[in-house]
Amino acid sequence: MSDKENPENKQDTKSTRRDFIKSSSLTVGGLVVGGAVGGLLGRTSTDPDEKTETKQTPAANPNEALMFFYPDEYQTTMAAAERIFPEDDLGPGARGLNVAIYIDHQLASQWGVNAKDYRMGPWYNPEPTQGGQVRLLRKDLFRLGIKQLDNYSKKKFDNTFVDLESDQQVEVLVAFENGEANALSGVPSSEFFKLLRTLTLEGVYADPMYGGNNEMEGWAMRKYPGTRMNYVKEVESKEFIKLEPKSLHSHMKHS
Repeated sequence: MSDKENPENKQDTKSTRRDFIKSSSLTVGGLVVGGAVGGLLGRTSTDPDEKTETKQTPAANPNEALMFFYPDEYQTTMAAAERIFPEDDLGPGARGLNVAIYIDHQLASQWGVNAKDYRMGPWYNPEPTQGGQVRLLRKDLFRLGIKQLDNYSKKKFDNTFVDLESDQQVEVLVAFENGEANALSGVPSSEFFKLLRTLTLEGVYADPMYGGNNEMEGWAMRKYPGTRMNYVKEVESKEFIKLEPKSLHSHMKHS
């Protein structure tokens, strides 16, 4: 009988091939392919009654990602927004509501570069009833303001804004609100504070699709029912109905 027809040789060939596939995980396709193939080949039978516990982790929020800030700028913005809208017994503050994420996304958008604003000048000091007259783009003003928060904090308290005590952070923000900090490329520091305050409040109450108002808790604190198509059933009810907030996302149909 020739080697070609010898069944023992066939068995050896199969074993050799199997051993090669198992041992070649580092050379053919890397760890992922090798691990998958090795797992299939080396699988052993298990007790059918044995139950595997699976731990469910909460789904990540895809909107919770930085598009504009550097990490240190994000931390400073989060700390400043928290002082404007702090956590209390009624609910979370700006930090818990992801307000800094909202601000980040706004500054990264066309709004951050004043895309719809007239930008040719002339530039005057505005009257109280007029809109802003600022040469800087919103994103640039905010970035300069964040840097100046740290500069002012280091000069007055010998520490960065994030590392200050809460009352010290408030003192710094009040100085910016009153225009007492150094100007930002010719723009009063009060302009930065107004921008920061406006964006903070927007981040608290805007629809979660924009990054802030985490879990619609900003609406819940105001007992705002969110975005609803109608109130037909509620209007016809003779009893008071408490409505849980609904976001724009809730109107999407999922299969």
